[in-house]
Amino acid sequence: MRANGMVQYDLKSMSRQDILEVTHEGSVERELFEQIELDRLPRHVAVIMDGNGRWAEKRGLPRVEGHRAGIASVREAVETCARLDLPVLTLYAFSVENWKRPKSEIDVLMKLLKQYVRLELSTLIRNDIRFQVLGRLHELSPDVVSELESAMERTRGNRGLLFNIALNYGGRAEIVDACRAVVAEALSKGEPTPLDEAAFSRHLYTAGVADPDLLIRTSGELRISNFLLWQIAYAEIWVTETLWPDFRKRDLFEAIIDFQKRERRYGGIAAAPTRSTA
Repeated sequence: MRANGMVQYDLKSMSRQDILEVTHEGSVERELFEQIELDRLPRHVAVIMDGNGRWAEKRGLPRVEGHRAGIASVREAVETCARLDLPVLTLYAFSVENWKRPKSEIDVLMKLLKQYVRLELSTLIRNDIRFQVLGRLHELSPDVVSELESAMERTRGNRGLLFNIALNYGGRAEIVDACRAVVAEALSKGEPTPLDEAAFSRHLYTAGVADPDLLIRTSGELRISNFLLWQIAYAEIWVTETLWPDFRKRDLFEAIIDFQKRERRYGGIAAAPTRSTA
């Protein structure tokens, strides 16, 4: 069903068969999905959405048209993660460094953000998806803050997919903010606060959320761009040449398949194969 030009999906009580029914038999998407082990999915997928400008330039269009086209990819990523019953999806939408871009481009980005939230909110609510913003929200314009805070409040009680948008976000800025929070806590108590990694993590924007297992970057760039610096310490990184506006469920399936092929050792060593005594 479509409303306001959007696909209105209903993800409640999805099963493996339900997911198969939304991919065409013999399609690349179906073949890839059938390779995924649904009991070994990542708990948290984070995505650096890159390539909007290049997508537009390749087509002789203004850069902002790449951002418009990227909205469809956001929608498909959220829908696919919800269908797979992934716990957390975090998309990197706007960094603290992105303020260096032309004001006209920033204005369009913020307008598109407000439109997306306004138009998709009913779908998020209906499908039990919780919307959250990571970053220095207070530095955004009041109209943007109002739209975002309303969406967060109206989805606060949802228990399905946690959909994070990193907005006015920087990994270093997050760590600085966490340090400030630790100091403020100590001052309020009048004594030093016992601090270890777990205690520090409670002051991050992602407090209480599992760290990403899988970090995806589109457009082929081999850098992490100040994204979730603390949280991705042990994340598996998957890079695709696909530009963000062209990113679809098949790309996400490929990333998950590659993730499931990797051996995650967290600094340890692989277990030695058991020798047969026969």
